[in-house]
Amino acid sequence: MKHFEANFDGLVGPTHNYAGLSFGNVASLSNAALVSNPKAAAKQGLQKAKALADMGMVQGMLAPQERPDLYTLRRIGFSGSDANVLKQAAKEAPMLLNACCSASSMWTANAATVSPSADTRDGKLHFTPANLVDKLHRSIEPLTTGRILTATFSDPHYFHHHSHLPEHNSFGDEGAANHTRLCNEYGHAGVELFVYGQEATNPNTPKPQKYPARQTLEASMAVARLHQLEEDNCVFIQQNPDVIDQGVFHNDVIAVGNQNVLFYHEQAFLNTQHKIDEIKRKLDTELYFIEVPTAKVAINDAVKSYLFNTQIITLPSGEMAIIAPTDCQENPAVFAYLNELLTLNTPIKQVLYFDVKQSMQNGGGPACLRLRVAMNEMEVAAVNQHTLMNDALFSRLNLWVDKHYRDRLTTQDLADPQLIIESRTALDELTQIMKLGSVYQFQR
Repeated sequence: MKHFEANFDGLVGPTHNYAGLSFGNVASLSNAALVSNPKAAAKQGLQKAKALADMGMVQGMLAPQERPDLYTLRRIGFSGSDANVLKQAAKEAPMLLNACCSASSMWTANAATVSPSADTRDGKLHFTPANLVDKLHRSIEPLTTGRILTATFSDPHYFHHHSHLPEHNSFGDEGAANHTRLCNEYGHAGVELFVYGQEATNPNTPKPQKYPARQTLEASMAVARLHQLEEDNCVFIQQNPDVIDQGVFHNDVIAVGNQNVLFYHEQAFLNTQHKIDEIKRKLDTELYFIEVPTAKVAINDAVKSYLFNTQIITLPSGEMAIIAPTDCQENPAVFAYLNELLTLNTPIKQVLYFDVKQSMQNGGGPACLRLRVAMNEMEVAAVNQHTLMNDALFSRLNLWVDKHYRDRLTTQDLADPQLIIESRTALDELTQIMKLGSVYQFQR
């Protein structure tokens, strides 16, 4: 049977804006109040997804959230007509309005943690939506995320969906952005690496001092239990608190893995060698640990360029390629390192650059935009086929974006009642294009 690692990219929503909501994310904060271009952002994401599909990769799309989120605004006391709710919120609590208009679900690396059937005791593919409790604008996503994932991976014979973890800081869970998987072949049992920022229930363990540690050990262990993983299939690694305080808000900003390759910065983890030894014990295959030294790429350069927020993919030829943002080309130290990497004796043989600047300016690179799902051919066949990228879907989604999206959006525009109508009209049509059913609250 054939096995694949599919990428399901988040479709950028109509309210894509730069509100600077993500404390700890340097790019998000530094670009706050810029004018965004939702149409360009959506098209940049679609272009990257289509390019991977054209390379022979299994590529899907995940629908965005409904925004503005009027239901949350009503829960916190704003009332009246939809227009009045927006008007009141804009006047009395503009940052809360901004949070309820965020298009952050575009970064589907935070949507969920996924364990493939090769690793789980029941032989099913497991999904747990991330609770994202550390950030208000993301904490309102999990219920709709669960519905979208269930509509995309709907066959219970193959897919097992869990509820998100308890909404408490002890179980802070940021999804696949703090999870990667090493294996020989995608269909073979592998080792799942859970990277956490702090141990919430132990005050004596290391923690960052400036920025929050969004993923807890407790959350990572809970997901491993839910996904029916054996101890030999898991390694729990603490992220270096010092790099969190330098703007490395998720592990996928400082490390990325694919099959038998782990690509990471030398400052990424605590107790690095001890954990590498554990991985080697648990995964009996030839492994490549590519450690990037600070002397060649400083943390600041890694964060600005998102060197590690790249995708490493295995092409149909068997070679690996890095999917990088054009920002990596524009950073001299990072570009020099990537050129050097291609001369080393590793499976990575190509670097392909993509313009995803609308996402980058808000703090998310190519890896943020995708959720990895390792599947066999029967599981791929069981996926909602209307969500898989091909020429027809690419054309239809581009026409849909042209029809419904603005090419200019400021934070002041978020109080425009017309934005509600535009967004709901677009999403209602999208659910018909992708055959998702009634995943949005306004449809239920």
